[in-house]
Amino acid sequence: MARLREHYKKEAVPALTKQFQYKNIMAVPRLVKINVNMGLGEAIANAKILDVASDEVAAITGQRPVVTKAKKSIAAFKLRQGMPIGVTVTLRGDRMYEFFDRLVNIALPRVRDFRGVPTRSFDGRGNFTLGLRDQLLFPEIDYGKVDKSRGMNITIVTTAGTDDEAFELLKVMGMPFEKKE
Repeated sequence: MARLREHYKKEAVPALTKQFQYKNIMAVPRLVKINVNMGLGEAIANAKILDVASDEVAAITGQRPVVTKAKKSIAAFKLRQGMPIGVTVTLRGDRMYEFFDRLVNIALPRVRDFRGVPTRSFDGRGNFTLGLRDQLLFPEIDYGKVDKSRGMNITIVTTAGTDDEAFELLKVMGMPFEKKE
């Protein structure tokens, strides 16, 4: 069983229950899924970029990504409907906890001049989105094989009803939020 899942059951649930006075243990917010998305606009010109990005996302998450296609044509970008323009992975269960553990404890501390993740990245419904500028933060990526740094979006979906509950859940789970002065 994932180390972070144990932490959630033993420490996060009692802490959140005490803070928000939940009557039922099922009302306590929990992580549902983590979506890792890498948009590749340059894949319009070079389709091989998708293969490289797909391999990188697979190495980072431990799961093979799905290629996303353009929903509509945009002439200014030379983009046609149905063209592959990105890769995405949805993680659940133990893989999700494993990835969250590596993100919080290994990848984020490797960011240069890291002061914490922004607290304003919640969507109003208890979900948190984090944008990373570089895939080299993860130790699974070999620095010598990377031709270009590509960013990615990581969306953490929770069962929390409000941003405050989601913030406290992620804080208890170890997410390094920036300090407010």
